[in-house]
Amino acid sequence: MFLDEETATQWFESILWPEERCCGHCGSTRTKETPSRKPMPYWCSDCRKYFSVRTGTALAHTKVALRKWAIAIYLELTSLKGISSMKLHRDIGVTQATAWFMLHRIRQAWSGPNGSSFKGPVEVDEAYFGGKRRNMSRKKRKTLTGRGAVGKTAVAGIKDRASNQVQTRVVPNTKSETMCRFIMDHADKVYTKIYTDDALTYHVLPNHDTVKHSVGEYVRGQAHTNGVESF
Repeated sequence: MFLDEETATQWFESILWPEERCCGHCGSTRTKETPSRKPMPYWCSDCRKYFSVRTGTALAHTKVALRKWAIAIYLELTSLKGISSMKLHRDIGVTQATAWFMLHRIRQAWSGPNGSSFKGPVEVDEAYFGGKRRNMSRKKRKTLTGRGAVGKTAVAGIKDRASNQVQTRVVPNTKSETMCRFIMDHADKVYTKIYTDDALTYHVLPNHDTVKHSVGEYVRGQAHTNGVESF
């Protein structure tokens, strides 16, 4: 599909402007091509600014070729659990830092609105991020006291099985009050069926069922959290 930069540009324009070209600054359709295509290929007669297919999108203010953007989007969206920046930088021939930046832009472009209300059923779980201690410098390890999640960031996640949409939030802790407030922000507390593991955090929830990870149970009928855990 993307033999060169021109074919990639045409593809992006067909997606962004399926009917008529419009300005990325003000949305006007009173546009025209610039003779030399510099500094940008199009000119808006209303806001009197130059623009391109990148303007107003997650690709704005980047110098990465559109062909590489197109391939990166394909790889990220078709990989089962996304693609790492290390693999992407090798696949498309950019630095790892550039690949990391591109993946963040792609995820931002596909993120939905915050605060979506799920009809359910939903799966809920929490995770801690911050790396393994054995991979940290000796200086950083000395600052950590205690075990397990000490020094790490807690993130709560909820997945709607009907739409496959996920909402996540960095939370100060994983106490019952915090987690229940997060769940109620995204699910109807009366009608939405909620599935979690058997942590005491969730025992106060209504319309709720659990799987007992503590005894090696991971699926019981419709009760499981495999989707949100995978995410």
